[in-house]
Amino acid sequence: MSATIENSLADSCRAIGQRAKAASSDLAVLDTAVKNRWLLESADRIVAATDEIIAANSLDLAAAPGYGLDAAAIDRLGLDAPRIAVIAQGLCELAAFPDPIGEVIDGFTRPGGLQILKRRVPLGVVFFIYESRPNVTADAAAICVKSGNAVILRGGKEAMHSSRKLIDLMTETGKACGLPDAAVQLVPTTDREAVGHFLKMHDKIDVTIPRGGE
Repeated sequence: MSATIENSLADSCRAIGQRAKAASSDLAVLDTAVKNRWLLESADRIVAATDEIIAANSLDLAAAPGYGLDAAAIDRLGLDAPRIAVIAQGLCELAAFPDPIGEVIDGFTRPGGLQILKRRVPLGVVFFIYESRPNVTADAAAICVKSGNAVILRGGKEAMHSSRKLIDLMTETGKACGLPDAAVQLVPTTDREAVGHFLKMHDKIDVTIPRGGE
């Protein structure tokens, strides 16, 4: 890789990290009602766009054999109306959960009467690396935002079209619901070097979660 291309990739990754960090400050204090509205309306939007999602997924399925995926992996990659409905149902179920932010999980009172409380707070920015399962794209985005965190999603290249469609739908809904810009971002490149750039971004990313195989 040439130095020019490498610098361009690094700059692109850093811009994503900067946007996520800015969004995390607003997400940390975002009203629960806004987060839940986003989850419920995203669920409705995903179901309404079932045909669009299946069309995007068909592109991934067509390319899957070229990536060396076996039959079981291709099955996990595939989306149909029932599976899309399950993704939407998961968002609705998450909306019904209590908001963890601000929950008091421990505390005590000092002899002088001073109360010390331990409350749940967001992590900040989550960098989420996962394999080629489109449902994880929606699940991870939803869980992170519900818990007050911005998320940068780096899914497998085999599900890029499906993941892009899901995130487009969820970010469009987020704008209408008042979610901070860049609350949810999908890494737009399949270049593996991008992961290395994000892992070095200690000033922007607070925690990295790898999910799946190697």
